[in-house]
Amino acid sequence: MNPSVDAPPGPRDRGLRTDAERNRARILDAAHSVFAEQGLDAPMAEVARRAGVGIATLYRRFPAREDLIAATFADKMTAYADAIDEALADPDPWHGFCTYVERICGMQAADRGFTHVLTMTFPTAKALEADRARAYRGFTELIARAKATGALRPDFSDKDLIVLLMANAGVIGAAGDAAPDTWRRLVGYMLQAFSAGNTTPLPPAPRGKDLFRAMVHAHQGQRADAQDA
Repeated sequence: MNPSVDAPPGPRDRGLRTDAERNRARILDAAHSVFAEQGLDAPMAEVARRAGVGIATLYRRFPAREDLIAATFADKMTAYADAIDEALADPDPWHGFCTYVERICGMQAADRGFTHVLTMTFPTAKALEADRARAYRGFTELIARAKATGALRPDFSDKDLIVLLMANAGVIGAAGDAAPDTWRRLVGYMLQAFSAGNTTPLPPAPRGKDLFRAMVHAHQGQRADAQDA
């Protein structure tokens, strides 16, 4: 028997593991606060400072900014995906649609960091992107149900939600703490526009690949801003 392989972890090993887990939790708590206040371009050094750890410790746990973002917002992205299940369970598809849109936009308003997560893509964060894909599949089903009732305008596209989230992110960022509920006005107007009662033809929806490129561009812009900070 090789004691270095088969021996159970000793007190020192357990202590090191406990310290590592504690540091990880502190980093994630700090990252959530910093990203919520300053957005995803916040300096990593500020996250380390608030967590009470060295910058080397932070990078040892999260080698790339994307890793930290994905871990910080994993629970919120799961809640984002779970919200569509609740909307689909609503017996009134149009009510479920409106409630879902309001809820997601409200999640953006409550957390400045999450505002940007919803309008960006993180190809290396598999779990986060899986939740995004789950939410997308559910939303396309909700769209079909709401259209079938005649309440949602027939030319509504799933891409319109991404456009709304981008617009909402801009309103939230511009209004800041001075007018924090401004986003509700925007969403109210947009839901009226989405209603089947509005029959004025719309310009074509953007292509999916173009929106994806826009989300990647937003992510790259955040990284460039962070490097310049």
